[in-house]
Amino acid sequence: MKFFAIILSSFKMAVEEFRSNKLRTFLSLLGVSFGIFCIISVLSVVGSLEYAINSDIKSLGSNTIYIDKWEYSGGADYPWWKFVNRPQIKSSEVEIIRQKVPGAKNIAFQSDLNDKVEYENTVLKNVHYLGVSEQFFNIQPLEIIEGRPLQSRDYEQVTNSVMMGSLVAEQLFGKPENAIRKEIKLKNDKLAVVVGLLKKQGKSIMEMYDFDNSIVITNLLLTQMAPERESSPKIIVQGKEKVSAEMLKDELTGAMRSLRKLKPSQEDNFTLNSIDSFSKFIGEISKNVNIGGWAIAALSLIVGMFGVANIMFVTVRERTPQIGLKKALGAKRITILTEFLLESAFLCILGGMIGLVLVFILTQIATAISGFPLFISLNIMLLAIGICILVGVLAGIIPASIASKMDPVVAIRSK
Repeated sequence: MKFFAIILSSFKMAVEEFRSNKLRTFLSLLGVSFGIFCIISVLSVVGSLEYAINSDIKSLGSNTIYIDKWEYSGGADYPWWKFVNRPQIKSSEVEIIRQKVPGAKNIAFQSDLNDKVEYENTVLKNVHYLGVSEQFFNIQPLEIIEGRPLQSRDYEQVTNSVMMGSLVAEQLFGKPENAIRKEIKLKNDKLAVVVGLLKKQGKSIMEMYDFDNSIVITNLLLTQMAPERESSPKIIVQGKEKVSAEMLKDELTGAMRSLRKLKPSQEDNFTLNSIDSFSKFIGEISKNVNIGGWAIAALSLIVGMFGVANIMFVTVRERTPQIGLKKALGAKRITILTEFLLESAFLCILGGMIGLVLVFILTQIATAISGFPLFISLNIMLLAIGICILVGVLAGIIPASIASKMDPVVAIRSK
């Protein structure tokens, strides 16, 4: 009970210090507030982006590899012209890979392009056409909220059936559910019928699949509107449960080199882009950004720590007679030390709360403008409080030590 009484007393003194010297205290706490603002804003933004990207990566399918002519993680050290001159992926390669790669669970062909979608007098430009083979939906499940998905017969022969994303449906028909069974015009005035409406996915950081702004069709239908080589073709391979990504890569490398008839001395003319490598790449970027945020925050917190230390030195000088009286009445050194350390910590927490409020306001504004949800997790808030307490203890240790060692007689007589 005595310890809680000390905490309450220290909290009251911290509040009284702020009330009696608002401007001085506020200016001294700016460093702490800015430091907390820097580190919490960086951690919140990076954490939100990392969560969203990892969620997007997870939605692409676990243990999944994309066979393409391009390297998704950049390939900065690889001459771009070698990527350009590589042969395109072909849909005819799917069945050969299926035969040569026993570790594959699902294999799908994908091609895509952007073009118009038209209904009566409404024309939408830059809509994503996603042409897929049947096993695509085993790797990338999509929820249909109205109508039906594409069926086997749609993949076996060319039909005019398409599935539509919620944003495209809303812009064309007002209410997305009105899209079902409507006839629309695609590229080259190709007529198609909307048979299914996709569930709204929301904003995505990774633009590989923006299903809300897409129409999903069979690859057979897409090839009637554009040659396969013009529609960014790729093959998606998902490994079986007990087959690791590395094992799957080894099998695919052998199959593709055999398929392309490459000699042992020739380098690969294809790239195996692993979904797992995306996570590692994002993790490295997040780590570097966090280091930068911590560096800026550390400088601000050091400035704030000196400001709080200055407040505590002034407070000790102003309360010297009170300290002497407390010690004369039997207060122990540890009690005086604890009171001032807690008061210093409470002042830093107050500065940290100002920083947290500013970050919260910033995240709400950014979310409203961008449509991408930014959030402050409980772990980040607890970290902010912990940093404030640590800074407060470091800032108050010397003034509190001076106060605890005062001679009661000398302290009472001081003015």
